[in-house]
Amino acid sequence: MEFGPNPEDQAFRGEARAWLRDNPPAGTRRDWERTLGEAGWIGLGWPEGGHGNRRATLTQQVAWAEEYAASGAPPRSGHIGENLLAPTLITHGSPDQKSRFLPPIARGEELWCQGYSEPGAGSDLAGVRTAAVRDTPDTYRITGQKIWTSLAHEADWCFVLVRTDPDSHRHHGLTFLLVPMDQPGRVEVRPIRQLTGTSDFNEVFFDGASARAEHVVGGEGDGWRVAMSLLGFERGVSTLAQQIGFARELGDVVRAAVATGAASDPVVRDRLVAQWAELRAMRWNALRTLGAAADPGAPSVAKLLWGRWHQRLGELAMQVRGAAGAVGPTDWSPEAPYELDPFQHLFLFSRADTVYGGSDQIQRTVIAERVLGLPKEPRGPKG
Repeated sequence: MEFGPNPEDQAFRGEARAWLRDNPPAGTRRDWERTLGEAGWIGLGWPEGGHGNRRATLTQQVAWAEEYAASGAPPRSGHIGENLLAPTLITHGSPDQKSRFLPPIARGEELWCQGYSEPGAGSDLAGVRTAAVRDTPDTYRITGQKIWTSLAHEADWCFVLVRTDPDSHRHHGLTFLLVPMDQPGRVEVRPIRQLTGTSDFNEVFFDGASARAEHVVGGEGDGWRVAMSLLGFERGVSTLAQQIGFARELGDVVRAAVATGAASDPVVRDRLVAQWAELRAMRWNALRTLGAAADPGAPSVAKLLWGRWHQRLGELAMQVRGAAGAVGPTDWSPEAPYELDPFQHLFLFSRADTVYGGSDQIQRTVIAERVLGLPKEPRGPKG
């Protein structure tokens, strides 16, 4: 694929930049999603139109993602619905499911979260135990717990990987089910407080929660195939936008190194140059994989690259700050969240980069088994 600029892409980038400049975010994050939806900026990458979304080429999607990140606009609340669920429905959903769920996502009216990980089934997703029982011809009852669920406290819906065959093991007998979150007494969301003092993730408890049989995606028992397909959509154009944020963080660290005199240390200088060079390499690798044929290892390679890179940047930020980086606020109390400076937040939050979204161990296993063809990892007598 040729990623050089052409007049159409340059015009698209200019339109995106001008719109973001003239429409600064206002109101709540949900308000901002609706604003984006009204202007047609949600669903640019969908292969289907007609849902209120603009159509854009891959290079134009890259331009929008980069301009959005560069504008300093807030993190998207609708990312999970737009970039994960929607492509999955377009690939595996029924016509009724597409017509029901895609337009509200495109308008920014319905927000989604992902119900995959569980306390005993994090990166090893095949260990899912949350159960769904068909209690009537039209409904399921769901019982179990999900964890590390991003945006569950804001979401209207959750796509949940459940076990519909109680006698099944591993990836057999799983079903991909769309579940409404507004079920008081049946769906409970508990925020998880992190090292940073914030709560970006949640626990979700299902106690007889109801879901409709018509909201099974791909058919009962076919959940593993649908879930794996969704994970293939998880890292794509959004990786390039993420790298814009990484570049901004790296620039802040470089400026701090110059201001504090840390840049005079040749070891620090070498690390700064290495971080810059590695970030450039990640960008070109991301562009290469976007334009290449489907590669089952590409998402895992990308995750391994940026997870470790971001952790090293956090460590470098603390090295540049010196002893002052270890000093927290003096007015902290258990009742009040503490405030971290940007470098402290970067360091602490990046500790999780090699765990969430699939741990490094799991990514290496995917590469070994699906790309290199190495023998599968032993998984016990029922694996």
